Amino acid sequence: MNPLYLERLIVNFLNEDLGTIGDITSKALPKVKGKAKLIAKESGILCGVEPFSVTFKLLNPETEVKWLKQEGEEFERNEVVCLVEGELPSILSAERTALNLIQKLSGIATTTKNFVKELENSPVRLLDTRKTTPGLRVLEKHATKVGGALNHRMGLYDAAMIKDNHIRAFGGVKPAVIAISKEIPVTTKVEVEVENSEQLKEALEVIELIDIVMLDNWPLEKVEEAVLKLKEAKPSLKVEISGGITLEKLKVVKSLPVDFVSTSKIVTAAKWIDFSLEVE
Repeated sequence: MNPLYLERLIVNFLNEDLGTIGDITSKALPKVKGKAKLIAKESGILCGVEPFSVTFKLLNPETEVKWLKQEGEEFERNEVVCLVEGELPSILSAERTALNLIQKLSGIATTTKNFVKELENSPVRLLDTRKTTPGLRVLEKHATKVGGALNHRMGLYDAAMIKDNHIRAFGGVKPAVIAISKEIPVTTKVEVEVENSEQLKEALEVIELIDIVMLDNWPLEKVEEAVLKLKEAKPSLKVEISGGITLEKLKVVKSLPVDFVSTSKIVTAAKWIDFSLEVE
């Protein structure tokens, strides 16, 4: 993670909490040193070690953060995962921002891990999506990666993804693919979202210009037939399925001849993991 980018993010988060005046409660404390323990209130996958540490050090570089568990490791309920030592006013001022980050990111990593487990012993890989919290995409996509997923595109700038509204705007799959292929760098991949057999037929007509086809909300019983047509036309093509993916559906998806399955649920439906920071 780019440390400068991360610091800028967290400075904004701290400013949101501290405002122009600062922590009026903790400022009344003398600058005495103390210790605090980060305690897990439930089990999960740890994620957000770096943002948590940076939050405290931005307010006071002398604060020491010692991790007893590392990024991506499992932890149990009531387990102490981290020790924080330094001046108590700065620790208390950073506490809520740091906790919000570790709770949210650990929740995403834990949820992602549960989805990934359903795909065990299968070549199908789980992808995240761009359905992320504005301002938190880099952190949330880091969390899905910690949980075992692969990152889909980070934004509109690193892949050409032709979705349903693009297809309508261009007047079809074929004209969209041809027009966009002329505008992008040769290193940029092209992915096309296909919703029905008519769009699939159009995609096959320009398959040499396509790198990935997403079968969106495709009936699972018809996926194999569509994949066979696509792979026969272009063996190197990657096929992704998406739309309404649940843990239950993954039990079927894992046996399908697709390369990827994507879902926003690993971020949008992730439950925060409860932690508390307790001063000794």
